[in-house]
Amino acid sequence: MTDTKFYGKQTTLALENFPISGNAMPNEFIQAVAFIKQACAIVNKESGLLAADKADAIIKIAAKIAKGDYHEQFPVDVFQTGSGTSTNMNANEVIANLANQEQDLEIHQNDHVNMGQSSNDVIPTAIHVSAAIAIKNQLLPALAHLHETLLHKAQQCPEVKTGRTHLMDAMPVKLSQEIEAWAKQISDCKERILSSLPRLHSLAQGGTAVGTGVNSSDGFGEKVSLELEKLTQVGFTSMPNKFIGLSCQDTSVEISGQLKTLAVALMKIANDLRWMNSGPLAGLGEISLPALQAGSSIMPGKVNPVIPEAVAMVAAQVIGNDTTISLAGQSGNFQLNVMLPVVAYNLLESIKILANSMNLLADKAISGFTVNQDNLTKTLAANPILVTALNKTIGYEKGAAIAKQAYAEKRPVFDVAKEMTDLSDDKLKELLDPAKLT
Repeated sequence: MTDTKFYGKQTTLALENFPISGNAMPNEFIQAVAFIKQACAIVNKESGLLAADKADAIIKIAAKIAKGDYHEQFPVDVFQTGSGTSTNMNANEVIANLANQEQDLEIHQNDHVNMGQSSNDVIPTAIHVSAAIAIKNQLLPALAHLHETLLHKAQQCPEVKTGRTHLMDAMPVKLSQEIEAWAKQISDCKERILSSLPRLHSLAQGGTAVGTGVNSSDGFGEKVSLELEKLTQVGFTSMPNKFIGLSCQDTSVEISGQLKTLAVALMKIANDLRWMNSGPLAGLGEISLPALQAGSSIMPGKVNPVIPEAVAMVAAQVIGNDTTISLAGQSGNFQLNVMLPVVAYNLLESIKILANSMNLLADKAISGFTVNQDNLTKTLAANPILVTALNKTIGYEKGAAIAKQAYAEKRPVFDVAKEMTDLSDDKLKELLDPAKLT
């Protein structure tokens, strides 16, 4: 961290023009821009277009920025020019000035650092690169961890409980079946995201200003993609049609949609946990989540389901981010989308908070909750809906009459069915066994 400013005039103008949110572009995005500058300098050097000493200086500084150095030198607000030109110029200035400080090479921010590039292909490429790295390093490991935790918990929970539809008592299910359904939701979300990655890994670099590749060398985009693959260990490719990469953000919209689906799944799981944990006396009280902190500043002893609540808020934020990205995706006017920075910001935020919240859900809620067997057994024994199992034997109408009487008299369905049918005790026990009904 240093108070010295290594950016120049264009960055300063952007700071003056966009004092809006105080939120700079995410570090992951700046890292991606640095990777791109590094890869472009390598290709320009190998093509003989950029002097080796200048290229090496650019590569060295860009590599440092990619590792996390100098990120305080990138203060431009998210809400800036829609192409992200201010952020690209910011990167060009910082790299050139730092390189020139180390060696007096007269490296120019546009002629050398930005050689063969335009903000119009650098920023869309940075969106794809940063999101791909974040998904690989953050989201996919978190998905795998949550899925594994759910499967392990399901193995520990063979208990039979009252199922619910419309929040009303329904036929029995095993707690493990409930949890396994959550696990399948998570694995399905992972598969959806993986299916979208080939398009995310396809890069616009080489399209330059409008998609034609003007001012770039032959095969520039393909060569840069190969260098980015080496630098990041992500299988990037070059878009066959660069016009799409500049003018459209369809892939970002697609990825965001997959993240929204994951958010909806997490909201469902979080809300199920909250309901199952409710009480502990006047609610369902089926499980007890780990007690993590005091739940009230006025009611001693109250403990709240804080992790599921946090996850639900993350889900709401991601759904909102998806709306923003969808609207931004519509702003591809002719040859350029002009809401690129806000796409990047929201996409990276969604990936980050989903990954973090899934790890917390796994470690601080799922893995540690305990089952309240007495409550499960009590409600299951009193559930008149068990009479559904007799439908094939006594018919729907007789079953409805038994259920209504059991409700009205608050008696076990077994006792009422014994009085209202000619079925033997053994037959009733066989038909009404909750475990068999799962």
